[in-house]
Amino acid sequence: MGKILPRFLACASVAVLLAGCASTPTDDDETKGWTAEKLYSTAKAEQADRNFEKSTKLLEKLEARYPYGRYAQQAQLEEAYNHYKAQEPLLAQAAIDRFIKSNPVHPSMDYALYLKGLVSFNEMQGFLSAISKQDMSERDPKAAKDSFEAFRDLVQRFPESKYAADAQVRMGYLIGALASYELHVAKYYYKRGAYLAAANRGKYLIETYSNTKQVEAGLAMMVLSYDKLGLNDLRDDAKRVLQKNYPNTQTLTEDFLEDPSWWTPF
Repeated sequence: MGKILPRFLACASVAVLLAGCASTPTDDDETKGWTAEKLYSTAKAEQADRNFEKSTKLLEKLEARYPYGRYAQQAQLEEAYNHYKAQEPLLAQAAIDRFIKSNPVHPSMDYALYLKGLVSFNEMQGFLSAISKQDMSERDPKAAKDSFEAFRDLVQRFPESKYAADAQVRMGYLIGALASYELHVAKYYYKRGAYLAAANRGKYLIETYSNTKQVEAGLAMMVLSYDKLGLNDLRDDAKRVLQKNYPNTQTLTEDFLEDPSWWTPF
């Protein structure tokens, strides 16, 4: 009996210690016992107050405790919005992609696509700010392309969505931005004597972004580049198309390459 009692007390002490450690986090959690509705409404309130980190933590608890049902689904979208507003694009995109994959027929799918486009659209602003820098040949305008694809998906699948009109406007801007990128790269190659690459970039521009103002300059890049290469037939064909469509063009001298207005989307 003398040996059993100390052993019992030691085991009891360990059990109390372990129980205390296990209970501490839940005892300190003010959300213990909250319903999914309360977690969601509180997270939305924090979001409205721009406490995005706190809002996200509440939404994560909601998903963990109530993984099924409409509140868990909506929590994924709200997490994406929080990351977007907190300027965390990678986390925002991950949350949106998870929502789209898990809820392919959700009634808020149009909003998910719109938010996906917005996240990449904001990233694209950094891309545009780099347009004036020297070496654009190795840059990939992925964010602009991803944003355009998301908005196009939204407009095609949900033409009556309240987000469709704004998506259309942003798509127009993105097309201009991508055309400006192609023109700038053509200019980059031309100035470095890579005339064939410059001509091909101009050709790609007019074939891909045919409804933008940059088509005029794209044709001019072809004329100037073919002239440098001694490809007179191709030069004359491009020049004929340029002058027919833009009879007052001022792009047939190299001076236009220094005009910054050509590198803006509109």
